[in-house]
Amino acid sequence: MSELEPQAAPAPSHRFDIYGLGNALVDQEFVVHDEFLRTQGIAKGAMTLIDEPRLVRLLADLRSEFALKGRASGGSAANTLVTASYFGSRAFYSCRVGSDEAGEFYLADLSAAGVSTNPHQGMLADDLASGMTGRCLVLVTDDAERTMNTFLGITSELSHAEIDFEALAASRLLYIEGYLVTSPTGREAAVRAKAFARERGIEVAYTLSDSSMLQYFGEGVAQILGEDGVDLLFCNEGEALQWSGCYSVAEAADALKEIAKRFCITLGARGALVYDGENLLEIAAHEVTPVDSNGAGDVFAGAFLHAYAAGLGCQRAGDLASLASARCVTQFGPRLPALAHLEIRDQVLGAANPQLSAAAAS
Repeated sequence: MSELEPQAAPAPSHRFDIYGLGNALVDQEFVVHDEFLRTQGIAKGAMTLIDEPRLVRLLADLRSEFALKGRASGGSAANTLVTASYFGSRAFYSCRVGSDEAGEFYLADLSAAGVSTNPHQGMLADDLASGMTGRCLVLVTDDAERTMNTFLGITSELSHAEIDFEALAASRLLYIEGYLVTSPTGREAAVRAKAFARERGIEVAYTLSDSSMLQYFGEGVAQILGEDGVDLLFCNEGEALQWSGCYSVAEAADALKEIAKRFCITLGARGALVYDGENLLEIAAHEVTPVDSNGAGDVFAGAFLHAYAAGLGCQRAGDLASLASARCVTQFGPRLPALAHLEIRDQVLGAANPQLSAAAAS
């Protein structure tokens, strides 16, 4: 155990509902056409890692042809924790940003959403880590499909040094982003955070994040899951099939029971399949006209984690997550407007249930 890790048992009361560990990326979203993707040699619908020269060239080409739709403090787990925070959960996020304008923007945006972060990440820009804050170029086509080109920047150096073990010990649940598997230090941080949580009886949730993580970093994913698996797993249909090697969702669900006590498989327009530890629950979809699928899975996980951490059960958590993610795809950007969470919460859970966070109400 590292000397950074506290030896004392966790406090009986929890300061945080969800502790997240993941990448810090400033999302920049553009609406493009398929021809642009073909010309650029970009794999549609996938997440592709790019280097800084490619980032500069691609940004220049995008800006010359398309308008920037918006930017936000992103990264899959960050989007999830912001969603949970807006629904009323107390969230803490460990990440790594650089001493640049994007890093300042990222921390301010995270704080405005009510998400706490590492004390050293809240200092002035001169005190932040040297290096360039990560970016994710999100390209949305007419069919609402999102394609991501990600420059990790300094977030690729995230390590166990960014873990606030005291905050983790005071949390109900640990949420780990699957994209961390691409970085050796990030993968090691995920393994260490999970082990720390296990020692203290803190539930561990994990998202597979993207099929490319399984295709290219399958051994790393297996390392994070370990022999004991996780308490709660999030994935989409393609990821479930790829991980299990099965040809049907039903078969994949049986296979996932070997690595997760509970899990959620999102099925797009067909809703979701949730395993609550005993039964498979079919979560109804909501008929909407999709505009942008970016962030839908992150919002699903955030809404589910909020209700789950509040003790509302997997069925109600799934219902809340389904409606929230359906609303997300009807707009541009990976997050819902703050006050939209109030309407969704009241529609699914009723006004008497856990209150909307101060960040969303302000």
